[in-house]
Amino acid sequence: HVQLVESGGGSVQAGGSLRLSCTASIYNGDCMGWFRQTPENEREGVAAIAVGGITKDYADFARGRFTISRDASKMYLQMDTLNTDDTGVYYCAAEFNRPWGALQRRAYTYWGQGTQVTVS
Repeated sequence: HVQLVESGGGSVQAGGSLRLSCTASIYNGDCMGWFRQTPENEREGVAAIAVGGITKDYADFARGRFTISRDASKMYLQMDTLNTDDTGVYYCAAEFNRPWGALQRRAYTYWGQGTQVTVS
């Protein structure tokens, strides 16, 4: 089984920053992304990154504040200027049969257990 593990969540004050990491048990997926679930919304796309790490996309609420990246071993989500609306559980997602999954949650097969982000 492919296992994805998120880390880096925690509690921060509004205006602060967090950097989330996602580690795959074998290797990172061909396409990967970050999703989140808040008390008000179903799981939604936050950011996506393609195989080469160049093509990226962001949700409107994330664009300009969050940065997705990947290297040989991990995928990252740098979150800056956090606000209380960013509170939620953040999930790492991966897919090996597509080079690009965009922000479509159904495009991804493998998911991490989630990491809690709390902004106060």
